[in-house]
Amino acid sequence: GCHSSAAAPALPPSIMAPPGPASAPSSSGRDPTMFSWLGTDDRRKKEPEVFQTVSDGLKKLYKTKLLPLEESYKFHEFHSPALEDADFDNKPMVLLVGQYSTGKTSFIRYLLEQDFPGMRIGPEPTTDSFIAVMHGDTEGVIPGNALVVDPKKPFRKLNAFGNAFLNRFVCAQLPNPVLESISVIDTPGILSGEKQRISRGYDFAAVLEWFAERVDRIILLFDAHKLDISDEFSEVIKALKNHEDKIRVVLNKADQIETQQLMRVYGALMWSLGKIVNTPEVIRVYIGSFWSHPLLIPDNRKLFEAEEQDLFKDIQSLPRNAALRKLNDLIKRARLAKVHAYIISSLKKEMPSVFGKENKKKELIGSLGDIYKRIEREHQISPGDFPNLKKMQDQLQAQDLTKFQPLKPKLLEAVDDMLANDIASLMVLVRQEETQRPNPVVKGGAFDGTLDGPFGHGYGEGAGEGIDEAEWVVARDKPAYDEIFYTLSPVNGKVTGANAKKEMVKSKLPNTVLGKIWKLADIDKDGMLDDEEFALANHLIKVKLEGHELPSDLPAHLVPPSKRKIPE
Repeated sequence: GCHSSAAAPALPPSIMAPPGPASAPSSSGRDPTMFSWLGTDDRRKKEPEVFQTVSDGLKKLYKTKLLPLEESYKFHEFHSPALEDADFDNKPMVLLVGQYSTGKTSFIRYLLEQDFPGMRIGPEPTTDSFIAVMHGDTEGVIPGNALVVDPKKPFRKLNAFGNAFLNRFVCAQLPNPVLESISVIDTPGILSGEKQRISRGYDFAAVLEWFAERVDRIILLFDAHKLDISDEFSEVIKALKNHEDKIRVVLNKADQIETQQLMRVYGALMWSLGKIVNTPEVIRVYIGSFWSHPLLIPDNRKLFEAEEQDLFKDIQSLPRNAALRKLNDLIKRARLAKVHAYIISSLKKEMPSVFGKENKKKELIGSLGDIYKRIEREHQISPGDFPNLKKMQDQLQAQDLTKFQPLKPKLLEAVDDMLANDIASLMVLVRQEETQRPNPVVKGGAFDGTLDGPFGHGYGEGAGEGIDEAEWVVARDKPAYDEIFYTLSPVNGKVTGANAKKEMVKSKLPNTVLGKIWKLADIDKDGMLDDEEFALANHLIKVKLEGHELPSDLPAHLVPPSKRKIPE
């Protein structure tokens, strides 16, 4: 054991080896034999692999441990295509889903503060294609057929969905600071009614499911003005099952209705979502008007600002959590691949080798539910990890069950080992990468508008009140505070902590808060308050009682004039 740990720090120089063509063939040529030779050596199994970066680690684990299991049991035909390097390297992606005319394209425009190539906006169903809005040095549109052959983009496996889909898939590239850290995917408006579903020509829900597996955030948009969840929409939301942790909801166009209406619409939305999305926790809904037009009904401006701030924070955290998300999705995938292997190998075991294959196949597909239950018991797997029964039965109809592989314990052991050991060592690396990297935050576009200056969130309110006035803001109410001050029998112009406390607890604020206020107000830290400090303490109590947060340090404009340091 100690031998390997001593060798570990000596690894990084390998990064410095020139990535020239000379080193590439030799390493790839040596790889397979090297691993088969190492496989016989038991000592190696005990030590988790050593990785340089999280994405390298994920790639390697996937290729050496999970992929063999997937290939052996036809995982890619049943569930989802093999992962590619680009899936591990790409930027965080945000998927926008919503019925037509809920403002998806306008929302992207609002974030980027710039039109993107190929965007169309209007009340009728305009966006009838999937548009991946990504960063590029020049503006332009890449059609779907060209996109799926580009190895640098994470879309190669979409060619499985056929031409009808590829003709409706484009990538809009443009130089935009927001897109330097995230990509956004605009989807066709979801339609109500039966006929549109037939006319799509490709499996819309399956495409969305493919994206859901690979994106970092799914934003469902609803229109507060005409809230209705069509059949296709609820089907789509059901296709996002297992990715509930990525879903956020935006109730858009909320400025077009009165407050009372808005409360009702919000309630109705939660009620409908509760029936479709089955998670124990409440899905987070952001209410607002996400476009750059004036608010129609400005009553709820404050609410919209706060909600927008929260949504921006959520999107801005994506680059930071990207590695964790990829790790998480790989674990989900590995669990499904294991269950799938058990199902396929069980079917193989039951198949006769000579006669009555067809009848046995029918019987097995019919009793797939019982096979699920047996696997659940034998391998202690929770029912939530199993693939959808009906869908699995449909897919099995087209398969030749005799060609399935029997159970190969070695392949499953490799995946178990990956989940038990390698993932844990990657987690440590994720944390390290997070601390070493400068804080990656989404910048540019709408994300910059509210950072500084008078339109920043909460500017000039609460503790920030009076920030740009020449007068000391506390002086306005100081006469009232002074009257109280002189009833507390000050000595040498100061009241003691005990006397000040009697007065301050009348605010009914908890001691933790009052303690913080005391720390902020007692500027010279002498354990007493003079008249200015006392007035300041009361001002801060007022700030807190009005529902604002207290600052962690006293802002310059609140320091009493007599206590301000004379600038040298």
